[in-house]
Amino acid sequence: MALTPGPNMVYLVSRSVSQGRAAGLVSLAGTAVGFLVYMTLANVGLAVVFVAVPWLYIGLKAVGAAYLAYLAWQTLRPGGRGLFEPRPLQRDSKWKLWRTGLVTNLLNPKVAILYLALIPQFIDPARGHTTAQGFALGGIQIAVGVTVNGLIVLAAGSVAGLLKSRPAWAKWQRRVTGSLLGAAALVLAREVPARARA
Repeated sequence: MALTPGPNMVYLVSRSVSQGRAAGLVSLAGTAVGFLVYMTLANVGLAVVFVAVPWLYIGLKAVGAAYLAYLAWQTLRPGGRGLFEPRPLQRDSKWKLWRTGLVTNLLNPKVAILYLALIPQFIDPARGHTTAQGFALGGIQIAVGVTVNGLIVLAAGSVAGLLKSRPAWAKWQRRVTGSLLGAAALVLAREVPARARA
C-alpha cells in the first residue's frame, strides 16, 4: 500500500525533483506528523464518529476514490505528466514545505481509510488492550510509510534524470503509475458503500 502512488507521493516527488532532496525530506517530516495525527485520532475514537455518522465516512471514501481517479487521468491523458517528470514549481521555505506535507497527508483519503478501515481489522480484543494494539500497528505503518517515501525522495532526482534521458521509459512510467492510480481508485470505489465499523 505504501508503494501505491497517492497525494503524498506526488507531493514528495514533485518537491524532491524541483527543489532537491533536502526539500523532499522536510516535506516528508510534515507527512510523518500527519500519520501521527491520524493514528492518534483513530485510536482515541474518530472511528466511533464515522460509525455514528455513516454518510461522513462514505463521503470521505467517495472523495478519495474520485481524487485517485483524477490523478490517474492527469497521468494517462494525452499530454499528461508522469510522477517523476520535472515541472516548474516555486521554491518554498522549509516551514511551508513541512506544513504542506502535513496538510497533504491530513487530506489524503488513502491514509484516512488505512487508519479507520484497514488497521482496525487486525486488532483482536482477545489479545489485550485494543488501544495499545492500534498504536503498535500504527507505529509499524508509519515506519514502513516513512521508509518507503524516504527512499522515493532520495531516488526521485536520479529517476527524473534517467527518465529525461530515455523518453520511452518515461512513457512507460506514466502508464504504470496511471494504471496503479486507476486500480486504487476502482478498489476504493468498490468499498464506498461499506459503513465504518468500530
